[in-house]
Amino acid sequence: MKYRHSAGFGKRIEFYIIGLMLKEGLDLYIPLVDDNAIDAIVRKADGSFVEVQIKARSKDILFGDGALFSAIPHEYRRNYWFVFYAERLDAILIMSSRDFIKESVQNKTGKNKGLRSIWFNGKNTKEHKEYIKDRFSKYVVTDFSRILNDNPDK
Repeated sequence: MKYRHSAGFGKRIEFYIIGLMLKEGLDLYIPLVDDNAIDAIVRKADGSFVEVQIKARSKDILFGDGALFSAIPHEYRRNYWFVFYAERLDAILIMSSRDFIKESVQNKTGKNKGLRSIWFNGKNTKEHKEYIKDRFSKYVVTDFSRILNDNPDK
């Protein structure tokens, strides 16, 4: 049964995050098909729309990789937000497309050439704990006001 649990993890967390957004009152639209890396569309108070991609990392992965998101295909997109959820750290991080490109690394060689990775966490092996690296703390959120109030293209 463990395989079935891990196979559906991403979709379950996607719905969890969408549920939190709805609970917060966001005007949300959900595409039926995820062909363009869009998990949700948010209509802002001014009538404009932004696209949201939700990425999740399970607590059941190797120690030290609790907030490692890798092999992500991405080029700059206007009006685009990433919502990252690291289950073991119980952390939600929100980045614009521009932030993600600035903060991530792009693989130069190998099977994942051109894809991007970002490693939000560090680890303390002595205490066997993971933590969000200081440089990424500005992206940690407790609500979705950044999506509603900030311009992702600035």
